[in-house]
Amino acid sequence: MVRISLPWARPVSRRASKTLLLVEGVSKRFGGLLALDEVSFSVGYREIVGLIGPNGAGKTTLFNCITGFYRPDRGRVLFEGIDITGWHPHRIARIGIARTFQVVKPFSELTVKQNVMVGAMFGTRHHEMGPEQAEEKAMEVLRFVGLEDKAEHPAASLNIHEKKILEMARALAAEPKLILLDEVLAGLTPREVEEMLKVIERIRSEKGISVIMVEHLMHAVMNIADRVIVLNFGRKIAEGPPEEVARNERVIEAYLGDASLALRFVKRLGEGGGSGG
Repeated sequence: MVRISLPWARPVSRRASKTLLLVEGVSKRFGGLLALDEVSFSVGYREIVGLIGPNGAGKTTLFNCITGFYRPDRGRVLFEGIDITGWHPHRIARIGIARTFQVVKPFSELTVKQNVMVGAMFGTRHHEMGPEQAEEKAMEVLRFVGLEDKAEHPAASLNIHEKKILEMARALAAEPKLILLDEVLAGLTPREVEEMLKVIERIRSEKGISVIMVEHLMHAVMNIADRVIVLNFGRKIAEGPPEEVARNERVIEAYLGDASLALRFVKRLGEGGGSGG
């Protein structure tokens, strides 16, 4: 498969890095539905990991288990060697894990800047973040993501692209070591997707933050991720470099239901087309 060559993209490092996050045998059941089934993987420092799979594969449930919204029924989650399984979300945010949500929900009655200040005041430096410090951090982050000109606008006035950037900015203001991005590219135009990918790459290269991104835009994930993890019906069915995963027959069959469509699928990825399901 030919990887997509975007003009801004730098070569992706394949070098192994020390483990930042370790997920070990995590399972989660909702009544008769086994949403996650013994999922294990790791994320290194300064690494971008793509998490993909068909709708209902368990991707967001996995995010919720990592960030404390759900407690796993089995398995554990370790962050920098500390077992954080079952910790409350605010405590997890304070040790360095931030996230965005699939459905953006800014505090509509607050300004853009005030939304980002909230992230700063509940993040890793919450103990030293008074209003002045939080405002300074908010403006720093808004400049980084290119939203500073909307700082005083009501969050409700933003379009969907800007709201997704705001959600990312709020997470970045918490000064995390790991950020979980849940479909931040969904609903965006090709130009907006490219702009968002630039920001994600800068989060890693300039901020040194590791990224796990759930996404259905396969060509985007394959271009930016160091590794790709694939879930299907709650189980991990593949993990590896993007090129390897894109050729995996189990992955292709999970998405398309027919492994014989492999060549067409790979060709579409190489051309930058297709949403992946």
